[in-house]
Amino acid sequence: MSSKYSIENFLKETAQDDSAREFFELENAYLLEANLNGKIWAKLGSMIAYTGDVKFTRQGVMEGGIGKMFKKALTGETNPLMSAEGNGRVYFADSGKKVRILYLQDEMLYVNGNNVLAFADSIKWDIKMMKRVAGIAAGGLFNMQIQGTGPLAITTHFDPITLAVTPGQPVYTDPNATIAWSSSLQPEIKTDISLKTFIGRGSGESLQLAFKGQGWVVLQPYEEVYYAQASS
Repeated sequence: MSSKYSIENFLKETAQDDSAREFFELENAYLLEANLNGKIWAKLGSMIAYTGDVKFTRQGVMEGGIGKMFKKALTGETNPLMSAEGNGRVYFADSGKKVRILYLQDEMLYVNGNNVLAFADSIKWDIKMMKRVAGIAAGGLFNMQIQGTGPLAITTHFDPITLAVTPGQPVYTDPNATIAWSSSLQPEIKTDISLKTFIGRGSGESLQLAFKGQGWVVLQPYEEVYYAQASS
């Protein structure tokens, strides 16, 4: 007697999808497939499997110039990158977070560095600090400026929401829930003194990002805690 829970049915349900062959494909909501013929960049440690002839290399300390080296040191390099180069299929994932693919067409946006999963080598990037961030000791308060033409894969805990920012209607967000925003916006740090102490402890909501102007900001329904990774 056959069962819908047989090994055969399980293998059919979980088999990779060969029907689509974009450069970046979603195998499912949590798994990115890169059909590699050249070079891409990805979050260090995010590769879970690959086929073909592919070489993985951690981004060098000096790669990208001395300016990026100092920025990495300042931010604690919370999102070290690696390159994947060659021919084959590479599968990426990040702690069970949902993956979204954005195809940039000579466009620019900002993404929280911790939420960048992978991007094409044609994409240019730089590390940007928040305005008025000096002297504030908190992880995750840096972002990556992503610019160019090609695919970019980002991750979120659960399903994201996008809020519109319009003149006279600023949006204030929790930094640990903020994923990405349009290039037209330059968020500033906002502190709420009234929330700084609650039963003798600091409140996470006392530190916010203020988005003013015209654009959009993407949020996840989850407050992610970031930890700096030491360089090896």
